[in-house]
Amino acid sequence: MFLVTAHEFGHFIAARRNGVEVEEFGICFPPRAMAWRKVNGKWRRLKKKEWKKPPGKGTIISLNWLPIGGFCQMKGESDADTEVGSFGASNFWQKTKILFGGVAMNWLVAFVLLTILAWIGMPHFLEGQFKMENDTRVLVETPVTIGEVMTDSPANRAGLRNGDIVRKARVMGENAERANIATTQDLLDFNNRHAGNVVYFTCERDGKETVVEVKLNEAGAEYLLGAGISGNVYYRSSWSAPIVGFMTTAQITGETFKGVGMLLYNLVSGVVQQVNPNQEVRENGAAAIKSAGDSVSGPVGIIGVLFPAFAASGLNNLAFLVALISISLACMNVLPIPALDGGRWLLIAIYRLRKKKLTKETEEKIVGRAFMVILALAAIVTVIDIMRLF
Repeated sequence: MFLVTAHEFGHFIAARRNGVEVEEFGICFPPRAMAWRKVNGKWRRLKKKEWKKPPGKGTIISLNWLPIGGFCQMKGESDADTEVGSFGASNFWQKTKILFGGVAMNWLVAFVLLTILAWIGMPHFLEGQFKMENDTRVLVETPVTIGEVMTDSPANRAGLRNGDIVRKARVMGENAERANIATTQDLLDFNNRHAGNVVYFTCERDGKETVVEVKLNEAGAEYLLGAGISGNVYYRSSWSAPIVGFMTTAQITGETFKGVGMLLYNLVSGVVQQVNPNQEVRENGAAAIKSAGDSVSGPVGIIGVLFPAFAASGLNNLAFLVALISISLACMNVLPIPALDGGRWLLIAIYRLRKKKLTKETEEKIVGRAFMVILALAAIVTVIDIMRLF
């Protein structure tokens, strides 16, 4: 709710700065609970009987009952509107700033959060996560710990146990290497470098040090070790915190768009493969569709699965999740889908290039149909999230 309201506040600021009147800025969705308007330079709470009156001059700030986001209702939101002070009457560059104001606000929220985290302790989540080497201290809050061990896996055959703390790793022979294991990524990278080899893990078990010999699976196998691993590591910066915040925002944005591309590829290729007469191809298609389904989550999944997991692992991780969701909202709204900001901008741009008028009826028809598709997709994702919960 906070992030969607912040997004709408970005539209609000951009609209006001570009001469477009905002009739109402709402926190949460109607029905309305309370409302205020600035009268003679002072904010005054409106009586209930005044709610039905025409907006008139001045923005109404409302607090509503349904906690599912917020909204920014501008005057004349159709591109065809011509009344002074309306969205439609603004020029193309002003429309661009207004439509992408919400996206900019979501990226700004993520940047601020990630900058603060860089100062107090940035969680390590991404492979190759950005940091300034000459201004970074590594804080290990929880060491790399073995979790659930899979049956008939290299970890199981070697005798690794749930709760073993991995401190060091080494390999003998021509590819000899010794490495200190401080982060889960250290362990993953070490295993990837030595797939198929015998490795020796120095573990802490019940307060005592023990060495475990493990023959890793070959590269390309479903897994190399076959055990869950966990561990909290934080990077702390000083003067470079804003740089780390900006670069991490850009890095996550890139990964998000890459993930969207992979999701669409898996979904389309999976559906196409389902009509192939070859059984093996159809099975591969089903796996691709499942992968696409597993890579998305809606509010139910976030509140029911992600939020509890991140909250349990500390406030820093929870703030990181908020930044992730904020970037996801920004990236989603950039997509060229007519019901979203990027799609509305593209629709207006296309009609500008064609030198044709985008009528209110045409715009409502296109945006309305796209919105119905989004609602259908949201329903499917919600069903998938509920199935995951149970």
